[in-house]
Amino acid sequence: MSMLNASESDQKKMSSSLPQRSGKCIAITGGSGRVGTTLRKILAQKVAKIKIVDKADPGPLADNETWEKLDISEGETLANCMADVDGIVHLAGYPNEREIADILRINVLGTHNVLEAARRNGIERIVFGSSNHTVGFYPRKTCVSDKDPMRPDSLYGLSKCWGELEAGLYFDKFGIRTLNIRIGNAGERPTDARALKIWISPRDLAQLVLIGLEHPDITCTTVYGISEIEAGWLDNRTAADLGYLPYDRAASLAGPDNAQERPSPMPHIAEFFQGGRFCVFNHDGTLRKRLK
Repeated sequence: MSMLNASESDQKKMSSSLPQRSGKCIAITGGSGRVGTTLRKILAQKVAKIKIVDKADPGPLADNETWEKLDISEGETLANCMADVDGIVHLAGYPNEREIADILRINVLGTHNVLEAARRNGIERIVFGSSNHTVGFYPRKTCVSDKDPMRPDSLYGLSKCWGELEAGLYFDKFGIRTLNIRIGNAGERPTDARALKIWISPRDLAQLVLIGLEHPDITCTTVYGISEIEAGWLDNRTAADLGYLPYDRAASLAGPDNAQERPSPMPHIAEFFQGGRFCVFNHDGTLRKRLK
């Protein structure tokens, strides 16, 4: 069931097992995007207020939502916008491979500005929408945990590595607690064979976000944003230790399209590594294997 198309009663039913509404006011950067819009449908029932921070119009707002139109690369404006929030869910950024100048301006500088806004305003909690592409150059036969070294598959993945590392710096220096969620394939159901190994449902992602905003043991902590996956590539024991128990199972929502993977110009690369097509961008075509 898509949270975008669900009726109000369906939305309440799907989120009923999440924690009850808190008194928090949170900001969601990128709250007008596909993932942010889906996530808001659940979080609006779980927090007192949501401030959407995005250049794009979010469309109809819930009673407890507001919209601030701004670019996260504008640090001073962003810091002023965050003065009245208790926590930040940072989803804004380019979601695909781009030229380095774009990646640096939005994904890197923008994330730095979010952390600085938190520091300047005394905000103690951030949930960072990281990505499985931080480890995309691991072979699919390798089960990767959050303790394994980063191995980004693209400039986009590299920007998420930066975000996780800078979040660690801001915890060590300023005590700002961040949950880095390495989001896999977020959507109403898995869309192909690769997605079946990294998929996360809307309410499972919302559960992780709330853990990041509320759990007492968060420092700079990294988990994988995946639902229940059979024979998956990612070891999510850190999330389980924080109390994460997925509500949804990828295999139960698999369709006929999950038997195949999206076509790639270099299938020997894309289908060997976890990052799939992201590994192919600007690749010379030679399959290289690292020693573990």
